[in-house]
Amino acid sequence: MSKNVSLPHDHDVESKKVMERMPAENNFQTVAALMKQLNDPSRLRIFWILCHVEECVIDIAAMAGMSSPAVSHHLRNLKTSGLIVSRREGKEMYYKAADTDIAQKLHHAVEEIMEISCPTK
Repeated sequence: MSKNVSLPHDHDVESKKVMERMPAENNFQTVAALMKQLNDPSRLRIFWILCHVEECVIDIAAMAGMSSPAVSHHLRNLKTSGLIVSRREGKEMYYKAADTDIAQKLHHAVEEIMEISCPTK
């Protein structure tokens, strides 16, 4: 957003300071695209699992209570977004969370939000 925007109601200086610090629109688009990857509960669960362990598709499917094809679909999306990485060992592909700042921050955010919003039993 342009830093030279004049606000229709010029209430205070704070609004101008916020406008000066506002990131570019494409930054918001990038973050929205990454967060969109976690808008599916199954994909979010798979991402959470892979933040804690490197695992193959069959074991991920068992851990998540899903079919292998469904897990593979979610893994493709997560990998395309850069949130997870894979490696081949023989015939098996193993997946884990990417060792990036964004993947780690999303992991921590997910756990913090769960701690705040999920009931404990």
